[in-house]
Amino acid sequence: MANQENPLTGEALIKEVCRRIRVARSYWDAHNNKACRGERERALALYNTLTKAQKEQIPQVLRVWLRYRSEKYFGDHRTPPRSKG
Repeated sequence: MANQENPLTGEALIKEVCRRIRVARSYWDAHNNKACRGERERALALYNTLTKAQKEQIPQVLRVWLRYRSEKYFGDHRTPPRSKG
């Protein structure tokens, strides 16, 4: 796990983005929307730090899921989840 003193760079950053997208997809498949939303947001934040060349190293199926399919369900246009109470 990366900390603030040693942020991930290069190949390690690309691998971490892929890992987080895969974790989010596994939560998605398990219908665990809250965990999926959090993991997707972390993956997207890391993804947005990548250069265009680095983004192209992410497998297309993961990029598509992160940027488009999950946006359909978790985008800003959606009603935010309510807290249980």
